[in-house]
Amino acid sequence: MPKSSSTVSVVHASWMYPSHRSGVPVDLNLLRSFVAIYETRSLTAAAEGLYVTQPAVSQALGRLRRELDDPLFRRVGRTMEPSELASSLYPDFRDALARIDRTLDSVHGFEPAEFDRVFRIALSELGEIGYFPAILDAVRTAAPHARLEVVPLDVDRLPGWLARGSIDLAVTSSRVVGEFPHVVLKSQGYAILMSQNHPLARGEVSLEDYLAATHVVVASDSGRPNLRTALSRLGARLDEPVSVNHFASIPPLLAARPDMIATVPDTIGAGWATSWPLVVRQLPFDMASVDVSLFARTTAQHSAALDWVFETVRHAISGTHGEFFAIHGYPGR
Repeated sequence: MPKSSSTVSVVHASWMYPSHRSGVPVDLNLLRSFVAIYETRSLTAAAEGLYVTQPAVSQALGRLRRELDDPLFRRVGRTMEPSELASSLYPDFRDALARIDRTLDSVHGFEPAEFDRVFRIALSELGEIGYFPAILDAVRTAAPHARLEVVPLDVDRLPGWLARGSIDLAVTSSRVVGEFPHVVLKSQGYAILMSQNHPLARGEVSLEDYLAATHVVVASDSGRPNLRTALSRLGARLDEPVSVNHFASIPPLLAARPDMIATVPDTIGAGWATSWPLVVRQLPFDMASVDVSLFARTTAQHSAALDWVFETVRHAISGTHGEFFAIHGYPGR
């Protein structure tokens, strides 16, 4: 991930942006408050992101309003909406802070062992089950005082979260609208999962058998569009009589119903087969794999910490099969 800014606190520093009213350089912390308010649209959220009190942020905004002779933000409902001047100033202020903090970073560096704040990571149900143990181990080993918070993944709200800094990172196989730093962690293939007692469990599955089988699907599975596209090329369409909300429902359902099959991520299916009476079989057609990517927020606060946790998480789960065997419970396995 490209380097940006740092967690170094510069309490008394000033950035040489002279006020047109006074000619006095603006306090660097005023610009930090401005950027935080612009990105979060909230005085409370800005204060939380800067780890200061809300009155401190309000005071900083008041000073900037006087310096720039502009309201900068107006409250509309619960949101702080920027003025035209604020919108025009934001890119330069953000980039200036990034350059300053990057320079400070080269001198002071970032010490994970001293970091005691919160990293927020958006994960799907499967991401939390399969990847979070490795993420937690990697982050807490190097940063024992850091706190981690998992936010349930909401793909529709994800661009806003990343843009405002509501979360630091997200792991998803869904498309994310916007220009956010990201890296592909793995390409996930799919396979058929079924009970050991299913009639198709004893050999290769033909396309005819696959289409005729009773399927259970997960409504939120990001691989479903790829599956439908693959079948469409064959002039086929899948009958999906059973749909569930959670992947965790699949193993017990298939174990109890040997007449049903599911098309699932192959590594996850292999994990479940180690602890449930299930088997994995290859798809009888080509299906494009699904890229699982790690995304980072674009906001300016604590960017050295963000750079570090981005790389730490990337190394922790890049290419991993995940710990999906954690979804177990079959007696005697």
